[in-house]
Amino acid sequence: MKRVLPVLLILTLAALACQLPGVAPLSSPTPESAPSAIPTLPPGSPNPLAMDGTLTALYERVIPGVVSIRTDTGQGSGFVYDAQGHVVTNQHVIDGAATVEVDFSSGFKAHGTVIGSDPAADLAVIKVDAPASELHPLPLGDSEALRVGQPVVAIGNPFGLDGTMTFGIVSGLGRTQRASAAPGGGGFFSTADIIQTDAAINPGNSGGPLFNMNGEVVGINQSIETNSFNQITGNAVNSGVGFSISINLVKKIVPVLIRDGKYEYPYLGITSTSDLSLEEIEALGLTTYTGAYVLAVAPGGPADQAGVRAGNTPTRLEGLNAGGDLIIAFDGKPVTSFDKLLSYLLITKSPGDTVVLTVLRDGKEMDITVTLGKRP
Repeated sequence: MKRVLPVLLILTLAALACQLPGVAPLSSPTPESAPSAIPTLPPGSPNPLAMDGTLTALYERVIPGVVSIRTDTGQGSGFVYDAQGHVVTNQHVIDGAATVEVDFSSGFKAHGTVIGSDPAADLAVIKVDAPASELHPLPLGDSEALRVGQPVVAIGNPFGLDGTMTFGIVSGLGRTQRASAAPGGGGFFSTADIIQTDAAINPGNSGGPLFNMNGEVVGINQSIETNSFNQITGNAVNSGVGFSISINLVKKIVPVLIRDGKYEYPYLGITSTSDLSLEEIEALGLTTYTGAYVLAVAPGGPADQAGVRAGNTPTRLEGLNAGGDLIIAFDGKPVTSFDKLLSYLLITKSPGDTVVLTVLRDGKEMDITVTLGKRP
């Protein structure tokens, strides 16, 4: 029998892409058969050779805003956020560090002070005292406008090689990852709206910017999924599956970190899973293949107070209970999966906001109004 664990989101662990040893993923890759012919680019695909001049111009335009970050525990990357000397990077780059050094592409170096951090989204803000001539804030794009297949560029400090540029595409959108913070009673919180890319990201790239071809930052490179590690250094080896925090999430969190030093997340208080198998859908008696099925509701939480219902009738699958609400829309926007619901919640909502969940209950559609709380 298949066991459905009551977790907020099931996701393969990714190795942090800082200059520290990574961790192995929970699953192994499936072997692929050898190609029968030399692969070619599909019609209309971006050709890196034809984009040579464009990539060079992009690099020269943005590199003054990309920085290397050195600490007494490791190294990573970052970028200049504004003219006041705020630099954005990953929280794991500066975690536990007693000293922070920020190195600019011009050769200028400055001590940095961490003024805010958010372990859940893996974001941190460093303040540096630097002359205006060294501060080149990078333009921020709109990650909502990204499409799978779109070319992107990563610039950072892999293995201490500062100013390294790699090219790839957006491989996937709306991914989720487990956050470091955990709720009481088991399970874990998740962060969402993660961009997947095949642009090479390696230890030391953490915190560096991911650009679209307009030279706008669309993500912050954070981690890689891998099952290979360097036998000498212990560092995770790039597998072509990298993850970046979406810039729209960054634009929501970073201003609050600069102002308050910390960030409060909206809290719905439900347990769900990223995807249901056909067997699970049939066992639950669902008539639709998409939506976010409510496995559990946090007692006394916002969803519980609003009357959202979790499954409580055992099915033939151990640990899976039928009778729960299936969330199919959030404020009128279709919900195809819990990942999509979580992305919308984190990007657009704050504690105290009121939202409307449209659910299927006993085959009937109904709306439930929920006032969001603060993540405990």
